[in-house]
Amino acid sequence: QVQLVESGGGLVQPGDSLRLSCTASGRTFENYAMGWFRQATGKEREFVAGIKWNGESTSYAESVKGRFSISRDNAKNTVYLQMNSLKPEDTAVYYCAQDRQIRRSVVSDYRPAYPYWGQGTQVTVSS
Repeated sequence: QVQLVESGGGLVQPGDSLRLSCTASGRTFENYAMGWFRQATGKEREFVAGIKWNGESTSYAESVKGRFSISRDNAKNTVYLQMNSLKPEDTAVYYCAQDRQIRRSVVSDYRPAYPYWGQGTQVTVSS
């Protein structure tokens, strides 16, 4: 049974930074790409960032490029999302997700590619 547990959300001011963490269990973590998605109130869940199973490539939504950075520590079964220069429009519930396919050759930004989800962590950016 796959379990993903996020942490690190909170209330910050515009321009601040936060780091989200997600620890996975249930499958061999190092074999699967990981993604971060977010869902703002009244909006669809959207892709934010993804990282290949071996950490060798990443992908970002245009809205976060240059501000957010995804990384992983396979020894700790953990994926991180470093968020810098936060904006009010980054306010959302952030979810981590694990790819269904073992050792996918590319990072997918397609939500159905990720059948396993955490419970989400709230990030609020407000002055």
